[in-house]
Amino acid sequence: MWLDEQVEQGSARMHIDNAGRQYTTVGGERRAYTCYLLRRSFRDEHGRPRKETLANLSSLSEDAIAALRKILKGATLVEAQQAFRTERSVPHGDVAAAHVMAAKLGLRKLLGPACAAREIAYALILSRAVRPESKLSTAGWWAGDTTLGTDLGVAGASTDEIYAAMDWLVSRQRQIEKGLAARHLRTGGIAMFDLSSAWVEGTQCELAAFGYSRDGKRGRKQIEYGLLTDPVGRPVAIEVFAGNISDAVSFKTAITRVRDDFAIANLILVGDRGMITKTRIAELRQLPGMDWITALRAPAIAALARDDGPLQMSLFDEHNLAEITHPDYPGERLICCRNPFLAAERARKRQDLLAATTKDLTKITEAVDAGRLTGADKIGERVGKVINKHKVGKHFIREVTDTSFAFARDEEKIATEAALDGIYVIRTSVPADTLDSTSTVTAYKNLKYVERDLRITKTDDLNLRPIYHYLENRVRAHVLICMLAAYLTWHLRQALAELTYTDQDIPPAQDPVAPAQRSAQAKTKDATKCNADNLPVRKYQDLLNHLATLDRQTIVFGGQKIEQLTTPTPVQRRAFELLGAPVPLTLQ
Repeated sequence: MWLDEQVEQGSARMHIDNAGRQYTTVGGERRAYTCYLLRRSFRDEHGRPRKETLANLSSLSEDAIAALRKILKGATLVEAQQAFRTERSVPHGDVAAAHVMAAKLGLRKLLGPACAAREIAYALILSRAVRPESKLSTAGWWAGDTTLGTDLGVAGASTDEIYAAMDWLVSRQRQIEKGLAARHLRTGGIAMFDLSSAWVEGTQCELAAFGYSRDGKRGRKQIEYGLLTDPVGRPVAIEVFAGNISDAVSFKTAITRVRDDFAIANLILVGDRGMITKTRIAELRQLPGMDWITALRAPAIAALARDDGPLQMSLFDEHNLAEITHPDYPGERLICCRNPFLAAERARKRQDLLAATTKDLTKITEAVDAGRLTGADKIGERVGKVINKHKVGKHFIREVTDTSFAFARDEEKIATEAALDGIYVIRTSVPADTLDSTSTVTAYKNLKYVERDLRITKTDDLNLRPIYHYLENRVRAHVLICMLAAYLTWHLRQALAELTYTDQDIPPAQDPVAPAQRSAQAKTKDATKCNADNLPVRKYQDLLNHLATLDRQTIVFGGQKIEQLTTPTPVQRRAFELLGAPVPLTLQ
């Protein structure tokens, strides 16, 4: 009450003085301390300035003294909960990371000239990279569950506007892919191609057809798409086909794209044995500057090993690879490889399948002997189901009558096949002075990067499948968005490898045929679940989820709105250090 009265009498002249005090102890030691005094300045009846000490505040805390200073200067102090309010907190870190990487890659410029459609297309690609959902779900997410929608001006985008942006994007596909090819494909270099499929929901898709399903969705219509990448797996181009296209036809399209669209006259194309067939090789021979690397099918390998053929086991006495020639492959090199680890795995799998088939066929024999199963047609139907189930019917000799069934293993065929376990033959037109045997094998094995990209695109990160669109252009646009998101994801995974289980320091292979080995650093990450700086490591998707917990908050303070980021965790801070940029407050 006393202080209130003094303040009312003239708080503007009240202040707090810091008065220093010194004294000497009995032992002669000089000590000093600060004394805080509440004082009032005034003039006496003669007009002379005077000071009056009202109280000694030295026993108060520093915070209390600071608050009292503000009150004496006219400030109004209120409870923190009344003055400070968090109006909104929106996930930001995941889209900010994708945006930072996209900016480094020049993704916006790559898409085309600035326009509303480009911003929506750019938002669709970023969204697919961090939260792959349907277009309808994505539009709802933009409306308020992420900072991406507000920052890119797409929060209110309608379904029609999204479809219009997809149409705009697919109209620029050739220009976009030319830009990527100029970055990552070079004349005389290597490009890799592989084909995959995705099943279709509904019955009206213009590209849907029955074909060989790589998704194991038998009886479902599908579309197919071929992915072209550079040697390390960076996506460069993608082409969508009807669901019943053959591998060979799709590969022919890839050749046309490389030569005509990208104007690359000299290139080494790498594809698997189903992709680069005899027919395609005959066509490639007619195109100067186009070389290939592929592999032989099992019957062709068996022909090379038959009788006194050039493929003999003695080739692998000292090394796991050897180069041979054969008149059936003029002007080509054949590099024979033997992987003992693969040989052991194939032998184990064959024995398991033979044992399972023997068990099932024995049950049929018992049923026939007991008279429960009769008639050659019915017995044959049951046998066919077993043979088709385990796919090793070629290794069994079978005899079926109306009243009997007998079978035996064809040991000669089994031994012939087992002799070639772990052996594969690389076929190439590339001269040895361009790629030696080791480099050629490595180039073929690098098809694993395309297969990884297809897996990431379909299931791991981007959920390309199933296809819900009906119109051909919309299907192509959806697949193109996924490909560009895969391009962005490829670079994000590389940059953030330190914080994931990815091996950053794969040791150089001493033997290109042997399986790849993880580095000591990667094994340590696996065991400790931490990186070298003792930060926890996560799977890539879990890392994105953790980045999403870095929110942008809208705070109301004293009637004003302030936007600020939550304090990054050590992992979040390190992630943006690896991306080479501070956490942006907005995606602009």
